[in-house]
Amino acid sequence: MTDTNSKVVIAIDGYSSCGKSTVAKDLAKLLNIIFIDSGAMYRCVTLYALENNIIKGGGIDEDLLQKVLSEITISFKFDAQTKANDTYLNGKLVEDKIRGLDVSNHVSAISALGFVRKKMVELQQKMGETDSIVMDGRDIGTVVFPHADLKLFMTASPHIRAERRFKEYKEKNERISFEEVLENVRKRDHIDETRKESPLRKAADAIVLDNGEMSKEEQLDFIVRELRNRKLIQ
Repeated sequence: MTDTNSKVVIAIDGYSSCGKSTVAKDLAKLLNIIFIDSGAMYRCVTLYALENNIIKGGGIDEDLLQKVLSEITISFKFDAQTKANDTYLNGKLVEDKIRGLDVSNHVSAISALGFVRKKMVELQQKMGETDSIVMDGRDIGTVVFPHADLKLFMTASPHIRAERRFKEYKEKNERISFEEVLENVRKRDHIDETRKESPLRKAADAIVLDNGEMSKEEQLDFIVRELRNRKLIQ
């Protein structure tokens, strides 16, 4: 696979547990461009809020979160040994922590806050100013990069997505039922679709990628074909 001909921005949006990050990471490696996990950024804010008593009793102290938001730094580093992109919150590796159920149960509410989204979008747009990137999230093609060179909207049934997430929890030896995971997926879908700030929507010019029955290799082939059709890669 040759590198991109010039600076290219690829936006991947879609529902939770669709494998957006996995596909985006693999695509970034294939094209030798930067991967930015926007969902991990919101998860970092959520983790910070949980660890600093900004989320208490299921509620968010929005005034306090807005006050301390400038203290939160988020960065991504590529681990050459594991071949993985790791997420750091204020200099500490938090890749595993931000994927836990506690963060998953609160991240949609944090993501719905206008001042949080504004801050994250500013950071994301800055990251894409100079380099070729692939970024995944909920509003990348509609808000963050509305003029992206390629926009994809990933989807799969709630049951299939819950099965994927349940498998991840089992591999981490987390004690949780499939029903709890499925309820979390459906709850997040509802919040993402109905929130006031940047709700989950398919951009008018986005290509739908239903990966419910597709392997990772088939998904990559699908995207590469689209990039070649648009002459964005050779």
